[in-house]
Amino acid sequence: MPITVETTVHAPLAAVWRAYTTPADIVQWNAASDDWHTTTARVDLRVGGAFSSRMEAKDGSMGFDFAGTYTAVEPERLLAYAFGDRTARVEFREQADGVHVSVSFDPEETHPLEVQRGGWQAILDNFKRHVEQQAARR
Repeated sequence: MPITVETTVHAPLAAVWRAYTTPADIVQWNAASDDWHTTTARVDLRVGGAFSSRMEAKDGSMGFDFAGTYTAVEPERLLAYAFGDRTARVEFREQADGVHVSVSFDPEETHPLEVQRGGWQAILDNFKRHVEQQAARR
């Protein structure tokens, strides 16, 4: 059963989509805690296209590549992707107070579900902050 995390971003839909799919933005927001960061990101935004993000502890003690292939791309509406034997779905829905972003993903079996939910929610919260800060500067 998939885990879902969600937020509402107070910014225009085009800006939300762009920040979620642009490598220069991804490296700014893609971390679950302040002691981690994304050092590189790559996006081939099309069905069958590959993506990857290199996530590393800031102290250099560990890191991993989060990578997969897009299975659905509907601009400003939906991204779906496979990563390993798991899948995820990101939905963008414009509403009166901003853009509702919902991320559903298949959990892995190593970590407790609440730890996984917390990590993915923290990343989505960083995403929201990043986009809203960018929107405030414009």
